[in-house]
Amino acid sequence: MMRIKRVYEEPDKGDGLRILVDRLWPRGLSKDRAGIDLWLKEAAPSDALRKWFGHDPARWAEFKRRYFKELTAKKEVIKPIIEKAYQGAVTLLYGAKDEECNNAVALQEFIEKKKNTS
Repeated sequence: MMRIKRVYEEPDKGDGLRILVDRLWPRGLSKDRAGIDLWLKEAAPSDALRKWFGHDPARWAEFKRRYFKELTAKKEVIKPIIEKAYQGAVTLLYGAKDEECNNAVALQEFIEKKKNTS
């Protein structure tokens, strides 16, 4: 089971393995308070793509297309996420304010599509 949660929300027992999928550490958040089990910077969009997107919802569809292309080129990076999700609960953590248009949402969609085509 895979969930998505903003890293600033309090950790809870149902989160399972908490994986931060942002390239940058969340502002103003200590490692203790974050309760992160694994930080997969490599699963985040490239700096160039992240800056181009700029959290602009009008660019969401194109962002996902480009991000999926990046993810396809680095399949080994997301393999641990998929393996852990088969073993139990996994929560993908992100720092963005937008709960609908962020890389964790896109990453979950990418993984779900790959799972359904495998």
